[in-house]
Amino acid sequence: MSFPVLGLNSPCFTNRTGHRWDLLMALYTPSHPYLLNTAFSHPQKPLQAPGGGSLPRLHTGCASFPNSTMFLKKRKEDKRRSYPQSQPQRDRQPVPRFPSRPNRVCQSRGHDRCSTAPGTVLEGRLQRRLWAHPAPLPLCQDPLPPGCPQGTRRQTVHEARPDLPPEAPHRHCGAGAEDEPVPLCITAPKMAAAALLLQRARSGGAKAVWRAQRRQRSTFDVVVVGAGIVGLASARELVSRHPSLAFAVLEKEQDLAHHQSGHNSGVIHSGIYYTPGSLKAKLCVEGAALCYEYCDQKGIPYKRCGKLIVAVEQDEIPRLKALYKRGLQNNVPGLKLIGTKEIQAKEPFCRGLMALDSPYTGIVNYKQVAQAYAAEFQEAGGTIFTDFEVTNMEMAKESSSESEDGLKYPVIVRNSKGEEIYCRHIVTCAGLYSDRLSEISGCSSEPRIVPFRGDYLVLKPEKSYMVKGNIYPVPNPRFPFLGFHFTPRMDGSVWLGPNAVLAFKREGYKLFDFNTGDFLDAVLYSGLWKLVLRNVSYGVNEMYRACFLSAQVKQLQKFIPEVTVNDVLRGPSGVRAQALDSDGNLVDDFVFDGGSGDIGSRILHVRNAPSPAATSSLAIAKMIADEVKQRFEL
Repeated sequence: MSFPVLGLNSPCFTNRTGHRWDLLMALYTPSHPYLLNTAFSHPQKPLQAPGGGSLPRLHTGCASFPNSTMFLKKRKEDKRRSYPQSQPQRDRQPVPRFPSRPNRVCQSRGHDRCSTAPGTVLEGRLQRRLWAHPAPLPLCQDPLPPGCPQGTRRQTVHEARPDLPPEAPHRHCGAGAEDEPVPLCITAPKMAAAALLLQRARSGGAKAVWRAQRRQRSTFDVVVVGAGIVGLASARELVSRHPSLAFAVLEKEQDLAHHQSGHNSGVIHSGIYYTPGSLKAKLCVEGAALCYEYCDQKGIPYKRCGKLIVAVEQDEIPRLKALYKRGLQNNVPGLKLIGTKEIQAKEPFCRGLMALDSPYTGIVNYKQVAQAYAAEFQEAGGTIFTDFEVTNMEMAKESSSESEDGLKYPVIVRNSKGEEIYCRHIVTCAGLYSDRLSEISGCSSEPRIVPFRGDYLVLKPEKSYMVKGNIYPVPNPRFPFLGFHFTPRMDGSVWLGPNAVLAFKREGYKLFDFNTGDFLDAVLYSGLWKLVLRNVSYGVNEMYRACFLSAQVKQLQKFIPEVTVNDVLRGPSGVRAQALDSDGNLVDDFVFDGGSGDIGSRILHVRNAPSPAATSSLAIAKMIADEVKQRFEL
C-alpha cells in the first residue's frame, strides 16, 4: 500500500500543537482510506472517522494545499489588523440625484479630478457624463493623421498619464494601446455642447442640466418607429438620401425584426398573384430584383429554388391559366405552364394535373436581411433605440429656456418608461400596432389591424428529401388566404402550412396566448364580423385543422400523398397584421396617413404594408422616402 502524494512531513499530519504524527498512526488502520479521500475532496473540513470512531483531530491539508487552516486564520487576522474597518471619508458636497455613468477617462488617468474640480460638484458630474475634463490639458500640435474628422482636438498620452514615458504614442480619435481603449479626442461640437450645458447648469440647477442633457443626446431630424424589415429598410433609404440629417429608429423589443419580419416563411415572391398595374404587383416585382441584388452585394445566402403552383382538380385549371396571364402582365420572368411529367421531373413526390412554374421565386432568412439593413443604417450615422415602446407623440411646449430647441425639434416621442426623444418628423412602420399609433396622432381608427395566427408544421428531417422547392396550391378567390403550401428553409428544414385563425393577442404565437385588450379590440369591431359571416365555412375548417393534426396532413396529401401524420411535427407560428375596413374587406394595398392638428403635418403613418412586404422592402423603402420628401420637404 503506497501513498505517493502524502509524506511524513506533510502538514496533513500536524496536530494543534504543531507536532508531527507518524504516518501509520495518522492513517490508524489500512481500512481507513476515507482519510485520504476527505483530505483531497474537502480540504477545508476537519477529518472525521466513519461511523463515529475516534481518531486524532487533524487539520486539513496535503501536498497540494501547503497552508493549514491555522495559518490561514492567522493571516486573515493579520490582514484585518492592517486594514481598519473604519476609514476617514473625504468631505464631499451633496451630489444632485440624476443619472450618471462611470468616468472611464478619469479612472484610466489615475485621479478623481472630476469630483473635486474647481466650482460645484454638479459641473464635474456633468463634464464627466460628456467625457470631457474639467481642466483641459495641453493639446498636441502634431498634424492630424488621415481619417480624423475636421475640428478634432487631441492630446498626448504622457500629458494625461504622467506615469507613461514621454515618447509614448499619440491617441487619435480613440485609437491607442489596448490597456486604455477610451477616446481622448474631443471634437469641437462636443466642446460647444459641454459649454452650453455647463451654462445651463449654473443657471437652472440639476433639473435643468438633466433636461438639457437629454435634449442634447436625443434630438433627431426624423424618427422611424418600428424596427421591422420595412422600418429598417426605410431608415436605411432615408439616411442614404439625406446624409446631413440625424435619423433614429425606435423599437419596443430588445432585438430587431422580432415579430412579422422574423416569423414568416422566408419566400422571395415573384409577383404572380397580384392585380396587374397595382402598386402591390409593381413593388413586388421590383422588390424581388432588388432583394437578390442586395443579397449578392452583402453576401447574404439565399436559394432560388423556384415555385410550383399546382392544380390537383379540374376546376382549378382555368384559375391556374388566369394566374399565368396575370404573371405575364406583371412582367414576372421565366413563367411557364407545365404538365404532369414535368411536375414530377421537378418535384418527384408531387402529384398534379398542371402547374405554373416560377423559377424566379426563392428563399432567404429575412431576419438576416433586416439585420444587414440595420448595420448599414448605423454605419451611415443612424441611431437605433431598442426597448423603447412608444406610447405618446405630441408637440413640445416651448419655454423661455428651451424656445430654440422647441422650435427646431417640436415633436416629442415618449415611451412607456417616461423617456423622451425630440424630433422634427416621425415615420411609423409599426406593423401589428400601426392603427394604435395612428390614433395617438388623431388619425382615423380605420383600417383596423386584426391579428391572424398562422401555425406551421415541420417535416421531419429524414423526410425533407420529398420537397425540393416551394409547392403552392391554386388560390381560391372566394377565400382570403392562400392555403397550405410546402416551403423549404435556408437551414434545410421544410415548413408545411400555415393555417389562418384569429389570434387572441397581437403578439400571440401560441394557442393559448390571450390579451383582454387585443381580444376585445378585435371581436368588437364590426368589420371582423362581416368578414366572418362571409367566410363561415372557411373559418370553421381552419379552426378544425388547427386543433387536429390529421386534418392538416389531409390537405398536404393532395400534393404529396406519401406524407403521413408520423412524418410531421408541430412547428413555429407567425401573426399576420391584417388590415380590415368597416365593411369587412381585406385592405390589400398600401395605406399612408398623417394626422390632425399641428402634429399631423409632421407624421407619416404606414398604416398597411401587406404581404409580400418582406420581398418588397427595398422598393417600399424608396416609395416611403419619396413620400417623406414630399410631405416634409426635407
